[in-house]
Amino acid sequence: MSLYAATVPQLASMLDNLDLWLTAASSYAEKKSFDPNTLLAARLAPDQYPLVRQVQAACDAAKFAAARLGGKQPPVHPDTETTMDELHTRVRAVVAYLRSFTEADFAGAKSVVVPLSFLPGKGMLGPDYLNQMALPNFYFHATTAYAILRHNGVDLGKRDYIRDMTLRDL
Repeated sequence: MSLYAATVPQLASMLDNLDLWLTAASSYAEKKSFDPNTLLAARLAPDQYPLVRQVQAACDAAKFAAARLGGKQPPVHPDTETTMDELHTRVRAVVAYLRSFTEADFAGAKSVVVPLSFLPGKGMLGPDYLNQMALPNFYFHATTAYAILRHNGVDLGKRDYIRDMTLRDL
């Protein structure tokens, strides 16, 4: 599997799922008669990011992975979202950015060295960066956002998490 195939389609698909989870959260809030924006402050533990920051971090992890491997400048998002609508806009903007990449953009990704800002003077080769850092970080924040919503009563299940599957007849 190419680095493009392991990155762009999967990250975009999971962010599409995240967008649907936020829609489900708003529907749940409407059904229960509370402001859906109150969920943005929800968290699983006092020392973890709240939902709004989990969504922002998942978006950042996705756009930075694609940018660093695909050689494009990532969009700037100032992390100022305070409503579900603003989070939807953020997620959809990152999905559109991801879908702007092509397989050709990742031609040199296997040999690119991605610098690590938290370890000055250190970096990782593209495949190592993707598999050891970028994807685990993305899934950590996406899964935590999902768990926060589940913890707060939003009716989500595994099929909402793993939506798109390419099935074949046996």
